[in-house]
Amino acid sequence: MRRLLRGLVTAGSAVAALGTLHAAVNARLVRAPRADPPPCREPVSLLVPARDEAHRIAPALRSFLAQRDVPDLEVLVLDDGSTDGTADVVRAIAGDRVRVIPGDPPPPGLPGKPHACARLAAEARGRVLVFVDADVVLAPHAVAAAVHLLRSAGLDAVSPFPRQLADDAATRLVQPLLQWSWLVFLPLRLAERSRRESLSAANGQFFVVDATALRRCGGFEGVADAVLDDIALMRAVKRAGGRGAVADGSGIAECRMYRGWAEVAAGYEKSLWAATGSPAAAIALATGLASAFVLPPLAALTGSRAGLVGYAAAVAGRVVTARRTGGRPWPDALAHPVSVGTLLTLLARSWRARRAGTLTWKHRPLHGSR
Repeated sequence: MRRLLRGLVTAGSAVAALGTLHAAVNARLVRAPRADPPPCREPVSLLVPARDEAHRIAPALRSFLAQRDVPDLEVLVLDDGSTDGTADVVRAIAGDRVRVIPGDPPPPGLPGKPHACARLAAEARGRVLVFVDADVVLAPHAVAAAVHLLRSAGLDAVSPFPRQLADDAATRLVQPLLQWSWLVFLPLRLAERSRRESLSAANGQFFVVDATALRRCGGFEGVADAVLDDIALMRAVKRAGGRGAVADGSGIAECRMYRGWAEVAAGYEKSLWAATGSPAAAIALATGLASAFVLPPLAALTGSRAGLVGYAAAVAGRVVTARRTGGRPWPDALAHPVSVGTLLTLLARSWRARRAGTLTWKHRPLHGSR
């Protein structure tokens, strides 16, 4: 039994070390928008789905209106059935510089965001569509830089991952795992070239897509039942013969996604089940993560040298990803085993809620989603 345990610790530590090496390679290869992009010479639509965002849309909206080097830029905000006066806030800040579109409810049981984004795309006139969440603040050159990256890299879609702002214990534990996951596990340049849908990553907080490519892949209507509509749309782009990529957008955008444990738990509970697809896949993922990033640190506490090496490798991986994506390396990276353990707890909660039929988001049930 002890020999088996030592073997598991050694294997887990090796996986952690290889993951960190891969993250270091990806940190050099990951695309990032330019700090000094050339002016954009084509029409662009900046599209914002908003539901009950009155308390936080103002900074984002001001940053949208401050975009430079995009002479032909329209900004559309879809008010998705808000009850807090979101549309009034938008009009008070932007006046006629932003067009506010009243939304209609999605079909029962389906998530509202893909439905809202489909409506925005139908209303937009840009050749490039930039979908941005209402909690994302853009740098003044963000849209021009993102469009330039899309065109210069020959992509049909690109998702610049914003810098994630995390100030409390819950967000500091969980939010850094977003960037860590794709830098550690996704071969970025291979994913760009490959048609394999499994090699897809995206963040719907900031998603840039060629309008023709969006129509060709079926648009948001084709992923209307997807909770993770961003990844589903990136897969649809690839399925239609296009090329898509995730990029490091920490230099052009930032987002405070959640505050406190209650918001973190609710946000991840509604979506983590969809990230794994089936209970069997969830168990396999949880087993792999625990073996590589929880077991070695626990073994290190008992004096295992292999476990200590695995823990050190995992911490190094967190430091690499934090430095590349604008996160906080220290001391947060030291808590990486706790971060992974927290994620596994959220994964279990998500599947429990899925099986119980109690999933909701923005006060809407998600019974029919995938």
